[in-house]
Amino acid sequence: MAQDPENSADVYLFANDQIGKLKDANAIAELGGNTLEQIKADNSEVVVDSVTQDGAVYGVPFTTNTWFMYYNKSMVSEDEIKSLDDIIAKNKITFPVSNSWYLPAFYYADGGTMFGDNGQDAAAGIQFDKPAATEYLVALKNNSNFADDADGKGYAAFSEKETAVFFSGSWDYQTLKDALGDDLGAAQLPTAKIGGEDKQLYSFAGSKAIGVNPNCENQAAAVAFAAYLGGEEAQKAHWEDRMIIPTNTTLLEDEVFAKDMLVKAQNDTVDNTAKIQPTLTEMGNYWKIGENFGKAIIAGDVTEANAKDKTAEFQKQLNTLTEE
Repeated sequence: MAQDPENSADVYLFANDQIGKLKDANAIAELGGNTLEQIKADNSEVVVDSVTQDGAVYGVPFTTNTWFMYYNKSMVSEDEIKSLDDIIAKNKITFPVSNSWYLPAFYYADGGTMFGDNGQDAAAGIQFDKPAATEYLVALKNNSNFADDADGKGYAAFSEKETAVFFSGSWDYQTLKDALGDDLGAAQLPTAKIGGEDKQLYSFAGSKAIGVNPNCENQAAAVAFAAYLGGEEAQKAHWEDRMIIPTNTTLLEDEVFAKDMLVKAQNDTVDNTAKIQPTLTEMGNYWKIGENFGKAIIAGDVTEANAKDKTAEFQKQLNTLTEE
């Protein structure tokens, strides 16, 4: 779409973090009128925010996208899953520290921001100068009950009942259910004792949506089709055919969804323990820097002694790249 919008599809599915790139390429249309009213009526505020940039809405959401916590009910209690420290005190766990999609959880928890409070202020940059969060990750890495989740290690260990929790998303649900059966649980993110205080971890949240190409000849038909594909009937079919979790608030009130563990875990996470992933093009500069810093923690290059200095270097790299 972004490479050749004039010769691309009139209507397409996209992940919300691509909005900035699509806007820059004139490959996505702003939505208004009855379609905008439908989007706002059918979705929660956080879901609408996920497809909003500079006050304009650019897609019809059809599912949320985030990661949360799976847990083994035979290993941890309903109270213990509320705290990462309580979990690791008695059980082995993994967490993808070396994955930059997961790493911000600890910096968000300690008050960090990415492009301002709403993720849309490019000039604000990424503010992750939070040494206490780095110190927590160093201590986590040094805990004998911890292992970095890389190259599928976390999934394998959790499936084989060697670890108590696994951090992932809805895409892993069915195979985990097959492995653990009734012992499989799912919940929003726990807290972590950062700087001596219990602080809420936050995952990235976003959505997948239907976009309209502003270059298409039949705009009205394209917008109507997009609205249908993101509407209640189509979302219900997505769930029945492929277990794609809906965003439509009317559907979510139905008993089928209200009592479903997976749907509840994902929606609780989006509503309570997640930050909207920034859609600005400047966000693209973060991923490699974040990955390298996470890997440095796991490699032992970041220590308790140098955590403050290393965090400052990390912050400087982020600011330098996001300003260029």
